[in-house]
Amino acid sequence: MRIAFYAPLKPPDHPTPSGERTMARLLMAALSAAGCKVELAARFRSLDASGDGDRQRRIAALGGRVAGRLVARYRRRPPAERPQTWFTYHLYHKAPDWLGPAVSRALGIPYVVAEASHAEKQRRGPWSAGHAAAAKAIVAADLVVGLNSSDGDGLRPLLADPARLQSLKPFIDARPFARAARDRDRHRAALAARLGTAATEPLLLTVAMMRPGAKRCSYRVLGRALRRIGDRPWRLIVAGDGPAADDAGAALAPLGARAIQLGRVDEAALPALYAACDLYVWPAVGEAYGLALLEAEAAGLPVVAGNTGGVPDVVTDKETGLLVPVGDAETFADAVASLLDDAVRRRAMGKRAAERVRRDHDLPGAARKLGGLLEGLI
Repeated sequence: MRIAFYAPLKPPDHPTPSGERTMARLLMAALSAAGCKVELAARFRSLDASGDGDRQRRIAALGGRVAGRLVARYRRRPPAERPQTWFTYHLYHKAPDWLGPAVSRALGIPYVVAEASHAEKQRRGPWSAGHAAAAKAIVAADLVVGLNSSDGDGLRPLLADPARLQSLKPFIDARPFARAARDRDRHRAALAARLGTAATEPLLLTVAMMRPGAKRCSYRVLGRALRRIGDRPWRLIVAGDGPAADDAGAALAPLGARAIQLGRVDEAALPALYAACDLYVWPAVGEAYGLALLEAEAAGLPVVAGNTGGVPDVVTDKETGLLVPVGDAETFADAVASLLDDAVRRRAMGKRAAERVRRDHDLPGAARKLGGLLEGLI
């Protein structure tokens, strides 16, 4: 099957790393693994982060022109080379899909969306135009692939047939993380030598962009929480940067030398970093589900995270980690302390986490599920 793939929020080859970029790449990889021929249809970004009505109207007009050019381009191709399905990843009121519905309708091909969301409270807000466009696209979709279980209640009222909404568990390519975990001792020794820490000192890990809004809030909760458990030995390793790096640094500054900020870490180096640490910690304020949580689990780390959004889809409380009320620094601190104090429980959770990712959240399984869903459309 020939797939035209589109990500209106951020194209998969965007230079700035993020969970959205990673998930777009993973979906393209899964579609390819399912036997599809995938091409990136466009890099057109429909994002309006500010709620500017004039900007949204300009984006909509430009989107209409881009869609028209795509239709003309595809029609110039021989029928055997045209897309057979359009696949849009991640549309919502701030980044609606102005391309997919028009192109799919013009070519007479199925329209598929993944990780769509709909919040009725945005109907009369500053993104009302984007809200209406996203809703119209969801209504038009032949298949809605839900990656976040918390989106379901908003999506179902838009679908004439409830069967159009099909779940797909968030997934990663677990192989590099599993490989790193098998060489954990070497990675741990190398990191300790690099940082000048004791190899036996428990290492907490956070891998997250530093952006205004929810990410900044999470760093503040993390800083407040870890200040409460200063009576125990631990170090916090932080991988990430971004426009709110100064704010994140200020939130962690009271931790002193216990917080080691690495800045942006190359994607290829992340598996070894995960494997070298003992426990992944992230308050997950406003998190959709958190691919970094899956990456940590794939490397055999238990997770302490806020219980919000789709996080329970990827972290099973008291089995692969501990979930706490989102934003509650005191309870978060208690959860981290309990796992620092019980290495046997911590390692058992990490083992179960790695097994769960291999079974339920790995790319080959996602490819099989996606392939089956798409076959039903043709």
